Amino acid sequence: MAFRNIQAGMATYRGHGGDRGDAYYAHPTNAGPHPGVVVIHHMPGWDEWTCEVARKFAHHGYAAIAPSLYFRVGDGADEAVVTKVREGGGVPDEQMLGDVTGAIDFLRSQPHASGKVGVIGFCSGGRQAYLVACKLSHLVQGAVDCWGGNVVVDDKSRLTKAQPVAPIDLTEGISCPVLGLFGNEDPNPTPEHVNKTEAELKKHGKNYEFHRYDGAGHAFFAWYRPNYRTEQAVDGWHKVFNFFHRHLGAPRT
Repeated sequence: MAFRNIQAGMATYRGHGGDRGDAYYAHPTNAGPHPGVVVIHHMPGWDEWTCEVARKFAHHGYAAIAPSLYFRVGDGADEAVVTKVREGGGVPDEQMLGDVTGAIDFLRSQPHASGKVGVIGFCSGGRQAYLVACKLSHLVQGAVDCWGGNVVVDDKSRLTKAQPVAPIDLTEGISCPVLGLFGNEDPNPTPEHVNKTEAELKKHGKNYEFHRYDGAGHAFFAWYRPNYRTEQAVDGWHKVFNFFHRHLGAPRT
């Protein structure tokens, strides 16, 4: 792949309820048009790695926005803010869907936009990407769930007012293609949970592809964590870019 000149930095977007939120935005500097990708951050927060992911997409020819889903509480990279959000039960689903809709609108409003947008999420963001596919398929052309935990909820008493439904129970609403990447040593989602999700997608005749990796657990893309697995991560990224290339269109060189 030939590297592209990119531009990256802070941006603001209109989230749920019209609230103005923080985001990190990266895009190629050529005229495009560029497909767009919304990067949904993981539970550890809107951190340095999340911004690296946005830049990675820009290097590959996509315009990528990584919105902070924690901005109403504070700096999404601050550990105290992350702890407060976690202790509060996570980001409410309807609020998240409103924020992602705002991020999609931001991408489509750019002069170099192709109009096609995908979404990718990691960890809790993987669950949220799956939920976007269930509820916002009319706005995206593809969704990637990277080891999203709690798509399957065995104990319904764990559901909350903020997150009242297990995403698997909304699978029928999916109309965009879905890619799932999972480690077979992951405790959440377990291989059994992945099996249940795949069975539900098959039951409803959805367009999906799942890839499972031996020797990998949770967050195996994250190079700065002990969970990182080079071989599996390289293959996983290849599958991500192949998926978006097919469903969002080839980025203009």
